[in-house]
Amino acid sequence: MAASDPETAQRQIDEIDALSSIYGDDWCVVDEDERIFCIKISDCLEQPKWTVCLQVILPSEYPVSAPPIYQLNAPWLRGQDYIELTNSLEEIYVKNLGESILYLWVEKIREVLIEKSQSSDAAGPNIEKITEEIDEDNEDDYSLEYQPVQEDTIKTLNFVMSESQEDEELPPINHGNPISDRRSTFQAHLAPIVSPKQVKMVLAKLHENKKIASATHNIYAYRIYCEDKQTYLQDCEDDGETAAGGRLLHLMQEESSKQLGKNKRVRKDKKRTEH
Repeated sequence: MAASDPETAQRQIDEIDALSSIYGDDWCVVDEDERIFCIKISDCLEQPKWTVCLQVILPSEYPVSAPPIYQLNAPWLRGQDYIELTNSLEEIYVKNLGESILYLWVEKIREVLIEKSQSSDAAGPNIEKITEEIDEDNEDDYSLEYQPVQEDTIKTLNFVMSESQEDEELPPINHGNPISDRRSTFQAHLAPIVSPKQVKMVLAKLHENKKIASATHNIYAYRIYCEDKQTYLQDCEDDGETAAGGRLLHLMQEESSKQLGKNKRVRKDKKRTEH
């Protein structure tokens, strides 16, 4: 992913090197070419109670004229907690336009986690209770921000894209039937992908079709489950259709959450049968 100019590219490189040096094993490279990184942030280095995974994608224009694209992953981080934290990050960006801000973001998140650990919730989040409440109380009402990240499985984030991905093949692409509505035609295309590189391959293949290439809006969304981190790498594109890609991604998130709930209920039923 080429930066817009050499100076901007060098600023990104310098910031990434600094963060890697400061945070060590907590900082990991998900996809260097796509400038996708992830860092585990906790309230305490020795015995963390509150933890958040911050995933960022650095656009070619960052930090000069564009903010990082980011995602916050934690099973407890939903609703008002999520809104307040994202508002804080956006405020930092606005106050530091044109500057490298990832360090400020990380330390702001850590500050929030320390405040939570010192509050009445000092015992830390009850991950099992949170998950069960989501599954049992309202299985169809999942928060957009909810991700199935387990506290005890994110102690290390040494996720590295497999070397075999250098020779990845184009996955099969399924094409849905065109649907016409109010003089507009819609067609869905679906492909099983396991890396950002395959996303590019699928999009390139689809755009070989002149009808697809000339479509008014080509929106897409993808989610890749990173098993070693128990979280998702995801992104979407609106292509001029406001929030269309985000809504598509939301549907995919809801479907994943529903499936998670079904799997948990199956496991619970199995345990009851065994007893």
